[in-house]
Amino acid sequence: MPRAATTTDIFNAIAESQRRDILVYLAPRERAVGEIVERMSLGQPSVSKHLKVLRDVGLVHTRREGKQVFYRTNFEAIRPLFEFTGMFERFWRNQLTRVKARAEGKS
Repeated sequence: MPRAATTTDIFNAIAESQRRDILVYLAPRERAVGEIVERMSLGQPSVSKHLKVLRDVGLVHTRREGKQVFYRTNFEAIRPLFEFTGMFERFWRNQLTRVKARAEGKS
């Protein structure tokens, strides 16, 4: 079965670590493209490509002010990621409990 296109599936879109880094950087507040370029230490064309993918899947919102475009994380669109990973929380919690028990010699 073929994979979903990066531009239509949020899981594929965030598979790229630089896109995750951009989302994290945008989380506290919106930023202009120039700020993102500077922070990511990537060329402007690369940042623009990543932002386009994130925008196409709805993970970022844009706002235009004159010639500048500002981006911000769309937290509502991240909800499916949160819900998916949340399904595994009980396994993580269980693993931590087992590690603690072993460390305390209770296993």
